Amino acid sequence: MRQHVNPLSHFFQLPLSLPSNSILFKNSHDPIHIDIGSAKGEFLIELASKYPNWNFLGLEIREPLVSSSERKRKQLGLLNLKFLYCNVNISLDEWLSDLDLNQLKRVSIQFPDPWFKRKHLKRRVLTKSLLNSIARSISKDGELFIQSDISKLIEYMTNIIDESIYFDRKILKGLKWLEKNPYEVTTDRELFVLKQNLPIYRAMYIRNSALFIN
Repeated sequence: MRQHVNPLSHFFQLPLSLPSNSILFKNSHDPIHIDIGSAKGEFLIELASKYPNWNFLGLEIREPLVSSSERKRKQLGLLNLKFLYCNVNISLDEWLSDLDLNQLKRVSIQFPDPWFKRKHLKRRVLTKSLLNSIARSISKDGELFIQSDISKLIEYMTNIIDESIYFDRKILKGLKWLEKNPYEVTTDRELFVLKQNLPIYRAMYIRNSALFIN
């Protein structure tokens, strides 16, 4: 599913005040995994069911998908999971700044909208500003996981992260890309691509504990 919305339109540039961590989760001090672009939410729903001692937050700019994901979450009674509607490049930084020190352990960005045209590249979700916000808040040795089926997009994303110096790429067996999702849970888009026998490009980054942002 690729239902594009323009994140640079005036409507999506309005900042939202996201609910505090203590309101979102029953056990608000548990470690947090944020999935940026959570789509239908199945990935986090499965993770939240498997790992009750973690909190999971899905952020999505397409509001109907958030509403659908929230209905499923409530039906399952998952109190360690929440889905929120927002433009992460506008509204996430303030929320991250209120977290407990080292509480944010994982961030994933999976199959984001590619925005192929050159004039639309600035609409892509991963920006230097967003990456800096994540780097400021994520714990020492925290994980940043990205994946896409679009080679030009994943190269674009890895270039931004590599140039930031705040994350070190995790290389396994000398391979450029990870062979499978490290969380052993697949997204809807991931399942679709795998069924088509098409390649998926995955990379895991670890927060460099020696470098900090003021």
